[in-house]
Amino acid sequence: MEILEKKIEQLEGSVGNLAGTSTLNVNPLESEAIYIFREVAAQFEKPVLLFSGGKDSITLVRLAQKAFYPGKIPFPLLHIDTGHNFPETIEFRDRLVEELGVELIVRNVQDSIDQGKVVEEKGKYASRNSLQTTTLLDALEEFKFDAAIGGARRDEEKARAKERIFSVRDDFGQWDEKNQRPELFDHLNGKIDLGQNVRVFPISNWTELDVWSYIQKEGIEIPSIYFAHTRKTFVRDGMIWSAEDGVVYREDDEVVEERLVRFRTVGDMSCTAAVLSDAITIDKVVAEIRESTISERGARIDDKRSEAAMEKRKQQGYF
Repeated sequence: MEILEKKIEQLEGSVGNLAGTSTLNVNPLESEAIYIFREVAAQFEKPVLLFSGGKDSITLVRLAQKAFYPGKIPFPLLHIDTGHNFPETIEFRDRLVEELGVELIVRNVQDSIDQGKVVEEKGKYASRNSLQTTTLLDALEEFKFDAAIGGARRDEEKARAKERIFSVRDDFGQWDEKNQRPELFDHLNGKIDLGQNVRVFPISNWTELDVWSYIQKEGIEIPSIYFAHTRKTFVRDGMIWSAEDGVVYREDDEVVEERLVRFRTVGDMSCTAAVLSDAITIDKVVAEIRESTISERGARIDDKRSEAAMEKRKQQGYF
């Protein structure tokens, strides 16, 4: 099985000694991300990489490999599991960490529900996605992580477009969009006060197409859910929802049909819709993204709850 670990010569050609390499062959986005990873390792005591099994966090893992090659990734991966993830994503996650030999920490939203820290939503648009914040903040406190590396990108959503690469959070894990540090000439300031922590976004300047093109170029394996496949689905509000596993609430008059679909973004099953597609290869996926006029998060119902839905979640501690 081809996983994130590519041939040694490919890794060596991308990092370390670039002598004799034409600058025309250097990917500036990759170079920036590698620089950010190394700054995190240099400036923070206990970083962690937030890992969902989605394409962005998989890309982060590849970049971290390159940043620290020939050594291993020097920090663990943390997955906040809603319990409503797509099975294909969880299966991929477990295979990946086993083959890479990296530490995986999993903390479950169900535990936060059982402990009475959060209340599960009910009804037609119920989702556990927003409940992740409490579980995430508890995990950061439990392990005393001072930097959490995430795969958010500025092109995804307007609130994320405001975010710095090193985004300081207060001792309650909250983000103040009006109180951010300047980042001039790639100077990343990791100094924090007691109780504060930092969210780090190495691919902040990438676009969705940049990520897919990188996956294509590097030959990175991704979960099968990103490719076109036949799935039991139903349509609500013009969006295609998975009817498998009984996670997504469905009305009696919402008819289940098999459709050829894929997922552009992979989040909680209850808030992530599919798109009609026949893209069964990475080349076809990239071609499809090039022609798309709709953001990938157009298929995320949690962003449609209000104009400021993402910003409010970030203020509360969401990554």
